[in-house]
Amino acid sequence: MMTEDTLLLHFEDESDEAARLAREAGLETAVIERHRFPDDELRLRLPAALPARVVLYRSLHRPNEKLLELLLVARSAGRQGAQHLTLVAPYLAYMRQDKAFRPGEVVSQRIVGEFLAGLFDAVITVDPHLHRIATLAEAIPVAHALALTGAGLLADVAVAHRPQPLLVGPDVESRQWVETAAQRHGLDHLVCTKVRHDDQRVDIALPAGADVRGRAVVILDDVASSGHTLARTAEGLRAAGAASVDVAVTHALFAGDALALIRAAGVGEVWSTDCIVHPTNAVHIAPMLAAALRELRAA
Repeated sequence: MMTEDTLLLHFEDESDEAARLAREAGLETAVIERHRFPDDELRLRLPAALPARVVLYRSLHRPNEKLLELLLVARSAGRQGAQHLTLVAPYLAYMRQDKAFRPGEVVSQRIVGEFLAGLFDAVITVDPHLHRIATLAEAIPVAHALALTGAGLLADVAVAHRPQPLLVGPDVESRQWVETAAQRHGLDHLVCTKVRHDDQRVDIALPAGADVRGRAVVILDDVASSGHTLARTAEGLRAAGAASVDVAVTHALFAGDALALIRAAGVGEVWSTDCIVHPTNAVHIAPMLAAALRELRAA
């Protein structure tokens, strides 16, 4: 259990998620009051006095305005008594843009990471999009940067619904999650090859010699955004003879008609964690986040 010198702050739109985390971690909570003026400026109000340690819960999907919120809250919290600030961001935005592919292109992972490091003493997230660096601390240079994974929890859901499913990663970037999930239950797994042409056009190829005929397949990935990668993977698996194709993802962004797109490609069930609230949520991450907070407190 946490001590009385720690408070969990959250915004009203994430009250349920923050309450689950508070119950698991033994924390008191307080909501940040938020008012939008006619000119779109924000007025935020924190508790008048804060304890020494503050945890801020804010998942960073639709991130642009939320990053400003973090700046205002973190700076104000320090002036109101907080000495140690932890950000719990189940979804961490701007991590995929980790390289300048064209001259002058902004490497937002580095910039946003440094921005967060200037505000918080610790950051906890789940399955951040890190593929050219080894640790979250390389993107967010703070003393305690914890990257958890939902892969094992998604594997639990998959085996609860499908006997001995074949786990499939849609591209090489998904290998880390597929291998982690497969090891948890001793499952067969394979990873496809992806060629991306733009945000909506991708080609997916199964590994040479892969036999999926008659198998119950679960595509596992960190994030579902436009849905095109998952849809093309599902179509390829169906064409290769898979008996069923389901999807398990950590972050259910599902922009626009993404969910309908993958359903039309032959996907049956879709399971996600509640890092981002969505009707497909099948896994609560609060116990895992609470364990990370306890680990951080003990460090």
